[in-house]
Amino acid sequence: MAKRDYYEILGVARESGADDLKKAYRRLAMKFHPDRNPGDHEAEHKFKELNEAYAALKDDDQRAAYDRFGHAAFEQGGPRPGGAGGFDFAGGFADIFDEMFGEFMGGRGGGQSATRGGDLRYNLELTLEEAFRGKQATIVVPTTVTCSGCQGSGAASGTRPVSCPSCQGAGKVRSQQGFFTIERTCPACHGAGRVIEKPCRSCGGAGRQQQDKTLNVNIPAGVEDGTRIRLSGEGEAGLRGGPAGDLYIFLSCQPHRIFRRDGANLHLRVPLAMTTAALGGTIEVPTIDEGRARVSIPAGTQSGHQFRLKGKGMSVLRSTSRGDMYVQIQIETPVNLSKRQQELLREFEKSGGKKSHSPESEGFFSRVKELWEDLKD
Repeated sequence: MAKRDYYEILGVARESGADDLKKAYRRLAMKFHPDRNPGDHEAEHKFKELNEAYAALKDDDQRAAYDRFGHAAFEQGGPRPGGAGGFDFAGGFADIFDEMFGEFMGGRGGGQSATRGGDLRYNLELTLEEAFRGKQATIVVPTTVTCSGCQGSGAASGTRPVSCPSCQGAGKVRSQQGFFTIERTCPACHGAGRVIEKPCRSCGGAGRQQQDKTLNVNIPAGVEDGTRIRLSGEGEAGLRGGPAGDLYIFLSCQPHRIFRRDGANLHLRVPLAMTTAALGGTIEVPTIDEGRARVSIPAGTQSGHQFRLKGKGMSVLRSTSRGDMYVQIQIETPVNLSKRQQELLREFEKSGGKKSHSPESEGFFSRVKELWEDLKD
């Protein structure tokens, strides 16, 4: 059976550059890899073709020979794709493995020389007043820091880590399983490529120690519930001298006794005496900046009416402006009336005559009466 054209197998033009070849190979190899297609012999065949094609075309000399003579360039004793001994299946797979994961595993031959430390989370609770003003907070974070005794190397003073004898510093070892060559993390050094013969007494060879870290954090004015502050490099120390992780501070605001927050605005519900609502007057309400504001109540104010106090709300983050405060009126019905007070209210009710003092109430019940009459019809 005649072999397919290598360019056709990779799905690229003959004038394609090395980067285009690599991208095409990576995409198709991940698609047809046997681990993703267990028991699929067609996918296994295509995966072999891909590796053979890429092994031939990624080498400039072999590609030039193939462009001139085609498959005949590798026949009759000529060089075979992947090396003189024939196609190296394991080598082809190792190439794509390195391309896909090399930057995370520290690269081939180098092992995992350093690992970034983990990120940390700290929950900080604020009062509404602190969220309004901002705050300089001092927090204590349990974390790991670089060992001062070995400076993060994990080795005792005067010594240093040595190359792992099991993997010769590669951080990975290979084993043959039938047709496949499997590459895995070295069990002796756990991928580091190095081993510590004499561990540091302070950290036991870990290169870092548990310690509480005290930090001063600037909380800006206007932060909202759920705001996240990132402190770069204040997380856990990295392994084997790797960079430290980050610390994320999550802010939450305590519920306030009288104010309800809505973004930059504040809402305040004020119970108002019936007489003040009916006759009008002036009330004083507190503000979030520990001040007071006067609100004029016009005669006949109804329950649910809102008064807007401009610029009396919360601070706006990264701004000099402020939100507004809304004062919502709730009329309070008198309780514990004396007999004389009850008599006066009855007199008031009778003295109205045809003039209505409660137009909304009378209008509502008038509509209800009409509804009932319509239902009878």
